[in-house]
Amino acid sequence: MVTRQLPNPAELFELMRFKKPDLNGKRRRLDSALTIADLQRIAKRRTPKAAFDYTDGAAEGELSLDRARRAFEDIEFHPDILKPAAHVDTSTEILGGQSSMPFGIAPTGFTRLMQTEGEIAGAGAAGAAGIPFTLSTLGTTSIEDVRAANPDGRNWFQLYVMRDREISYGLVERAAAAGFDTLMFTVDTPIAGARLRDKRNGFSIPPQLSLSTVINAIPRPWWWVDFLTTPKLEFASLSSTGGTVGDLLNAAMDPTISYEDLEVIRELWPGKLVVKGVQNVPDAVQLIDRGVDGIVLSNHGGRQLDRAPVPFHLLPQVVREVGRDATVMIDTGIMNGADIVASVALGAKFTLIGRAYLYGLMAGGRAGVDRTIAILRSEIERTMTLLGVSSLEELEPRHVTQLQRLVPVAGGSPQLDPTAP
Repeated sequence: MVTRQLPNPAELFELMRFKKPDLNGKRRRLDSALTIADLQRIAKRRTPKAAFDYTDGAAEGELSLDRARRAFEDIEFHPDILKPAAHVDTSTEILGGQSSMPFGIAPTGFTRLMQTEGEIAGAGAAGAAGIPFTLSTLGTTSIEDVRAANPDGRNWFQLYVMRDREISYGLVERAAAAGFDTLMFTVDTPIAGARLRDKRNGFSIPPQLSLSTVINAIPRPWWWVDFLTTPKLEFASLSSTGGTVGDLLNAAMDPTISYEDLEVIRELWPGKLVVKGVQNVPDAVQLIDRGVDGIVLSNHGGRQLDRAPVPFHLLPQVVREVGRDATVMIDTGIMNGADIVASVALGAKFTLIGRAYLYGLMAGGRAGVDRTIAILRSEIERTMTLLGVSSLEELEPRHVTQLQRLVPVAGGSPQLDPTAP
């Protein structure tokens, strides 16, 4: 029989320890976010639909983005047991420098549209965390201002080779003069992808007011106060080149770029040169053979060619062909630290986050970006500990199995895999 007694008030009060309320709304909001998906939901509540969809959306049917995220969900980890990993080291060397974690912030265009702190928040958070920050050609903070926001950290610059080549060459020279150590030559944007959410929202750059825009803004006055009381939204590094925003967007997309342009940029740039937007094995092999310092397997976050290859699926094939010593990086679809660990296990030297960073920015400015990085750091450390690895160097392909839903067609008819989940 269980012995029963009257409740002891002292024991009852010991159990009833109430958490001290936090009167800081932003801190309370961000502390409640335990995953990047939580930050995404907060960002959606706090950001006008057109601006949020510009960030969250992808091209056409958004199949490329959905498949990329599904690829990371469809993995199986294989942990080692009785292998202590009480302290894990997440640091790595990438492109001649150190990073405290195996990811950096990817280049994103028109970042201050999402939240007015924009690239300043991203660069500052990256510098504080000891990871690289990448500024886009179409960024809304200048090269020099990003350097000022992250004076001691690693700054990278993403380059579109524009129709007017002299504009691009000038940006290369400015980035070098500002001490940026890596140039990311982007090759997957001969023209702009069809981003249908933007068209349906009547979205324009810069934003223009319409009745639907005003109605959607009513429950989000803070966004409009920030937007209307901060400097004009423009492509900061291109503001002196003349032309409207639309002119600059059109000039940034050039279907004539070629390997000759790559060679010219290589001659101009004194630091590390990376090619971003690689989507097949032969191109990866040719670029490594030509001596570039690294490649990024990327379909531009699904924002260009819909139904493009999934970078995470492509990763093992590329690493087998170019060797594990080549600097192969990956982006698109990363929403969890486990995605990053799986990528490193399969041979990626580094990863880049885009939307995950922007969700944090929209959720809470600089503090929100700090929260994004903290969430990913925690997930990386926990995943490594549970796998039984103490450093990134210990991660191997045997730790990960890529499960398969999409099975290639052979001989013109679908081949169904009965073992596929």
